[in-house]
Amino acid sequence: MSDSKAKLTIDGKELDYSILNGSVGPRVIDIRKLYATTGLFTYDPGFTSTASCDSALTYIDGDAGVLLHRGYPISQLAEQSTFMEVAYLLLRGELPTREEFTKFENTITRHTMVHEQLTAFLRGFRRDAHPMSVMCGVVGALSAFYHDSTDITDPYQRMVASHRLVAKMPTLAAMAYKYSLGQPFVYPRNDLSYTANFLRMCFSVPAEDYVVDPVLERAMDKIFILHADHEQNASTSTVRLAGSSGANPFACIAAGIACLWGPAHGGANEAALNMPPERIPAYIARAKNKDDPFRLMGFGHRVYKNYDPRAKVMQATAKEVLEVMGVDDPIFDVARELEQIALHDDYFVEKKLYPNVDFYSGIILSAMGFPTDMFTVLFALARTVGWVAQWNEMISDPEQKIGRPRQLYTGPTQRDYVPIGQR
Repeated sequence: MSDSKAKLTIDGKELDYSILNGSVGPRVIDIRKLYATTGLFTYDPGFTSTASCDSALTYIDGDAGVLLHRGYPISQLAEQSTFMEVAYLLLRGELPTREEFTKFENTITRHTMVHEQLTAFLRGFRRDAHPMSVMCGVVGALSAFYHDSTDITDPYQRMVASHRLVAKMPTLAAMAYKYSLGQPFVYPRNDLSYTANFLRMCFSVPAEDYVVDPVLERAMDKIFILHADHEQNASTSTVRLAGSSGANPFACIAAGIACLWGPAHGGANEAALNMPPERIPAYIARAKNKDDPFRLMGFGHRVYKNYDPRAKVMQATAKEVLEVMGVDDPIFDVARELEQIALHDDYFVEKKLYPNVDFYSGIILSAMGFPTDMFTVLFALARTVGWVAQWNEMISDPEQKIGRPRQLYTGPTQRDYVPIGQR
């Protein structure tokens, strides 16, 4: 907290509100007592000027293109770390020692299998169900299978639930994928890394095992790292809001998955590649038309007003993957053409509509063989680590309260009911 105050004058009365300082980033005005002292609320659609919590997890400076996890730049983590190490960092607050990492990795590995009855539950979905709808249902149902880790007042149960969610998400995501193909489920193997295990569960079949290419494993690991957490975005805020009511962690993560599914959030990487080549000129023209609400998915970012720092990492990785896979697909021609337009067209450069992380991760996932409707599932898999870390932070916060946004009511004032025969 700083010594400076924000002065607010209402009806001639001057009121002082404290200004709070974070470790980095904009200062904030503490308006917790605003309604009590004035009878007024603030009006902030989308909560874009409202801090709903304090957090030590992730910091973003969109103007400078900065993303830090516990203080570490995302570029350093993506290039030098692993997803499991980043998971430990987000959950525990510090990078692990070798001994701590070995123990953590072993714990996650031993939790990757899911209750066998979950397979029967999953088979209740239609084969053509979107994998995200399957994930919403199956993750929410985990509380029915693992009710020994749903007591949020017990730190040990919270820890077990956290480990289970991080460990089982790749298995559930792979099961959703296999089910959509009509192929048998593949069980996890304890001798593989977190990411290699996931790739094998997706692409192995009983007739032929899948040998994980190190380049693809590293590319997928980077995708997981780059999507692990992103401050108080819509899905993370949903997890926190659900958790503020005391809901169990499995239900909270399922709520986050439901929010992530939207095309304005996690579904952007799916929408980015669903563009026919012949429609590119029309899409570009619509994107430039200020009177057209059309948005070109995969370009620009609500937070980053500079180049998305995650996209810089993914750009190089995309080229490596395409080279290794040797793919020849019109979808990549579309991607390359759009990339060149965005990087050199005066309108896109001026508006800073650079290709974002969704654009490049979509290219990589498609080259690996994932259909576009699986892209958001993989996003959810990676983001589960951040959601769980944010949920744990919220539960441990002594100032945590149940979320209750207010509104500016614009409907009818009180009126008397008229019986239906007199209307």
